[in-house]
This record gives sequence, structure tokens and C-alpha cells, in this order.
Amino acid sequence: MWKISLCDLRLHADDHAAVAAALESNWLTMGPRTAQFEQAFAAALDPVAPPFAFAVANCTVGLHMALAALDVGPGDEVIVPALTFVATANAALYTGATVVLADCAGAGELTLDIDDVERKITPRTRAVVPVHYAGQPCAMERLIAICRPRGIAIVEDVAHAPLADALVGDRPQALGTIGDLGCFSFFSNKNMTTGEGGMVTTRDPRLADRLRLLRSHGMTTLTLDRHRGHAHSYDVVDLGFNYRIDELRAALGMSQLERLPEANRRRAAVVADYIDRIAAHGDIVVPFLARLPEGRTAPHLFVVLLPGDVDRGAVQNAMKVAGIQTSIHYPPIHTFSYHRDSDRVRKDGLPVVDAIAPRLLTLPLYPAMGEAETAAVVAALGHAIGDARRAGGAP
Repeated sequence: MWKISLCDLRLHADDHAAVAAALESNWLTMGPRTAQFEQAFAAALDPVAPPFAFAVANCTVGLHMALAALDVGPGDEVIVPALTFVATANAALYTGATVVLADCAGAGELTLDIDDVERKITPRTRAVVPVHYAGQPCAMERLIAICRPRGIAIVEDVAHAPLADALVGDRPQALGTIGDLGCFSFFSNKNMTTGEGGMVTTRDPRLADRLRLLRSHGMTTLTLDRHRGHAHSYDVVDLGFNYRIDELRAALGMSQLERLPEANRRRAAVVADYIDRIAAHGDIVVPFLARLPEGRTAPHLFVVLLPGDVDRGAVQNAMKVAGIQTSIHYPPIHTFSYHRDSDRVRKDGLPVVDAIAPRLLTLPLYPAMGEAETAAVVAALGHAIGDARRAGGAP
């Protein structure tokens, strides 16, 4: 249907071979390949001082498990961005906590507004969940400065930014290793994929021990331990979950991880080409343009803000006619029926998100995109904006 799709997953022969080898091993549930994947991922984040890493079924359960490890629960508040995927907020709601939505910093800076976070901290605030939106790091150093003295935990949502860095002090540090915990996504449209899957990281040994228990029913030994004769039974010492990954996805993750640095570099090159081409359209805002790289980068989405006088739906329809897929990242959390009506979602004071949300548009981005594709997307976007203006402007 699409001449240029939003993302384009291209599995390699190595991916197929890795999954086939896992199948042939006859051990499919969480086991040695999972442990290998965890170790390799942790080393890829920080080869000098790898964090603890726990592979999980998906990023949503990773976020829930991270908050559960912090004992977040009823009566607590968790601050999350209003501009994020719904899982960021839902993970806090699963714990029984109240979600407090925070604004983004501006039209050119779509990550969390740290000043707004500080305004919304109360004695009940237990955690803040910054989202490294589109692969761009949140202002972690400032967030740490307001959270740490207050004893507020930081759970990084790194779904968009595997192997990206942020400056802390005078050196870059891997996202997902800066806060108390980090949560990654390996969904099929992410920079690396296991189909479904995720990873939770921490540098805190106490939290690592808790995560290890919570991932698998609070059991003191795993099935593989008993299969290998290392244990005959087990105790259950915590109210855990079944958030395990399996060996097939871990095998695919290992294969994908090897190519992730190059895939991230290719994404960055596509973004640079987009920026050069969109410069001719002075009324299209490209967020994050004022930023300098802070180390490794991992662009996940290419998001623009349309001119305020055009109807986004008309632009998307014109792009569809041209065979180009677009999307919206994201409808703000407080616009969903459930969250709008929930008394456990605080949604006041979001002027920036409310102003820019109708203008957000996500364009195709994937490592295999070439200059012909980016040129076609930008040309179609220019025509679509012109047609929308002639048809009547914003709704």
C-alpha cells in the first residue's frame, strides 16, 4: 500500500539463524541466551561499568516492574510527560498511584519541562518518569538536581533511545543508566527489535535484587536452575509477576544488538538529510534543532510541527494519496477518554502540549531510507501543506 512506510523492518540472515539456533536448542523459556543478551546489552550501554540488566516481555511491564521495585503504590504520585505513549502513564496507574502530567519544554524541545516538574512536586511525589522522546535525551542533569535532594526516584523511559547518551557533568552517560532505573523497548518499530520485548536496567544492587524476584513470581530459583540440578524446589518471597522474556526473542535481540550502533548512525544521517531539505520550508518547525550531540545518538522518530494555519488531517490524507505513511506521536495522555475522566490523572497546567499537539506530524524514518525517499517525503509534505491551505486552513 505504501510507497514509503513509517518504518521498514528488515531482518537479516543472522537474525533468522539466531532464532533457528534457539529453537534447535530445545530450551525456549528464559535461559542462557537471555543471560547472554542481558550481559551484552549492559556492556553496550557502558563497557567500563555495566549496569544490572533484566530482559522482560515488553517495555510496559518493565516500567511497571521498575515502579513496583520502588514500592510505588496508592497514595503516591508519579510525574510523567503529557506527551508520551500511554504506557508511561499506565504503568504508574497499575501500581495504584496517581499520575501527574507535566508539560513539555517548548515547540522546539519536546522532552519534559523540568520547571513544570518542579512546580508539580508535592510531598506525595515518589517518582518522575522522563521520556527520551524521539531518541532525544531529557535534561537529566537538571532533573537529578531537583529530585535527588527530595528523595524522588527517577525511572527513565528509554523506549526511543537505545545506546544514546546525555551529558552529566562533563561526560556523556548512557540513557537508562543515569536515573535509578531505565526501561527500554524492543517493539517491532524500535531502533532494535525482538518483536515484543524490553529491558530494565539499574546500577543499584538492592533494586537489582528486587527486579530479579519481581520478574518471575517472586521465586527464589528459576526453572533453568532446577533443570540443571542447581536446586530442587523454591520459595516465593515477594508478590512478583510473570514478566519474563523467552529465548527466541533473546536470541533475536543479541543479533539485532550487534547492528544497533550502525543502525543508529544511519538514522542520524537520514535525520540530517531531512533537516537540510526541510530548511527550504520556513514554516515547518523541526524540534531539537538547537541541540548539539551529547555523545552517541539514537534517533527513533522524525517529528515536525506543521504550520498553525493548516489542517493536519488534510495533510495526512494528501500524504496517504501520495503513498507516504505518517503518524502522530503522540495524542496527549489527557485527551484519551479513560485518562480524561480518571480522578487518578492530574492534568492541569499543560499549555505547551495543548498548543502544539494539533500540529505534530511524524514522518517516515528507518535506517534503509535513502536520499530519494527523504526528497519524496519532503516534496509531498510541501505539496500537502499548500493544498491544505488552499482548501481552508486549520480546523
